[in-house]
Amino acid sequence: MPVLEIAVIGHPNEGKSSVLSTLAEDDSVRVSPYPGETTECRSFPVMIDGREMLRFTDTPGFQNPERLLYELKKLVGTDRNLARLLRERFAGDTALRDDLELLAPVARGAAILYVVDGSRPPRRVDRDEMEALRLTERPRMAVINCKDDDRRYLEDWRSEFRRNFNANRMFNAHRATYAERVALLDALQAIDQQWQPVIAQVVSAVKKDWQMRLDASAEIILSTLEEILAFRLSESRSDVRDEQAFQAGLREKYCSAVAEKEKKAQERLRDLFRHRRFRYRLEGHSILDEDLFSETTWSLLGLSRQQLTLLGALGGAALAMGLDLLVGGASLGLFTSVGGAVGAFGAWLGGDQLLKGVNIMGIPLGEELMQIGPNSNINLMFVLLNRMFLYVQETAHWAHGRRDYPEAVAVAQQAGFTGRWPAGRIKTCRTWFEAIIHDQTGEIARLRPEIREMIAASLQEISRFEGANEA
Repeated sequence: MPVLEIAVIGHPNEGKSSVLSTLAEDDSVRVSPYPGETTECRSFPVMIDGREMLRFTDTPGFQNPERLLYELKKLVGTDRNLARLLRERFAGDTALRDDLELLAPVARGAAILYVVDGSRPPRRVDRDEMEALRLTERPRMAVINCKDDDRRYLEDWRSEFRRNFNANRMFNAHRATYAERVALLDALQAIDQQWQPVIAQVVSAVKKDWQMRLDASAEIILSTLEEILAFRLSESRSDVRDEQAFQAGLREKYCSAVAEKEKKAQERLRDLFRHRRFRYRLEGHSILDEDLFSETTWSLLGLSRQQLTLLGALGGAALAMGLDLLVGGASLGLFTSVGGAVGAFGAWLGGDQLLKGVNIMGIPLGEELMQIGPNSNINLMFVLLNRMFLYVQETAHWAHGRRDYPEAVAVAQQAGFTGRWPAGRIKTCRTWFEAIIHDQTGEIARLRPEIREMIAASLQEISRFEGANEA
């Protein structure tokens, strides 16, 4: 299959680089609020399974479209490739440098994606640019980059586009979802009939690749849960003068180690969704900025009261009392979890009481060692799950062409994604969790596919975006 090249062209500071970055899922594209930042063409391949399926080329903005149009009109009828001929004849003309550079991919056969800022009305200079692109006779589509959702001039742009382009679309490069990106790629089939099979294969590959990312995300989340829920930390108790300070320090080390494991999982998820260079900033009130073991995190992302009631009815009190690690024939638990130990009645005590379950169990292992973990509170499992789900949602929704969030963005924080899980899933999670903290290898392996399917189903729901808006 031939590699289709698409040149992203437009006036300076209209959002060309943002559109390209989002379509190519490449955050290495230089995006700047200052015009004229792009001075040379640069190509960005879309790679799937190690194979280049599509190539987008960023171009300089138009600088002298009136002169460019004038020279192109004089060449009409002399050559089938006017872009190439113009570049050859005016190679040393510094006044046309940027305009000739942006025609380089067009001269070698690229299709054209012309980007305009839809928040302003069309101008004479825009008409010159559009007519110049029409004269190249390359397949072309116009994209209205609606930066601020201002649609006052939408019909004016549509009227201009009908004269010069095969198709046109609306596309917000800062907020475009996966579905909108796929819809724009799919719409490229309309610009040239002979490219329809190529575009169809590209779209199919992109959809398959997205599903593979969701599957890989499910495995990352599941393996992270297994690692953290089974995690235990022990230290020597010899020469300890302040037992309380020693226990507090051990707990702090445990929390830090768990947080680091969560961070590494997030980095793997970021890489899956190709956010490799630009470190996006979460909106100010995101629960992901909260400490994993904070009261806010546990109250928002832990089990709902109804779910805690269900676990209490199933014997949750016995579950949450923690591990019975025998030491000299006796069982001794320190920092014993309270919130997770409630039964059906206790689950309705209220948020403050439930938050006591954040505490982690520490158990003496003889005279010289003390162990902390595995955490006996099942709430940790659901807090981790919901934070991972929220992280995938934030990461998958973040358009690669975006560099900040100028406005606040609401996130699903009420009871967490698992707050909608039915009783059957909660019961299975309870059994799996208990198998992990008791190190029941066979039971863990038996339930693993079912837990993975639960996670995968939630990820499918999280990634189910609304379709794109058509211009």
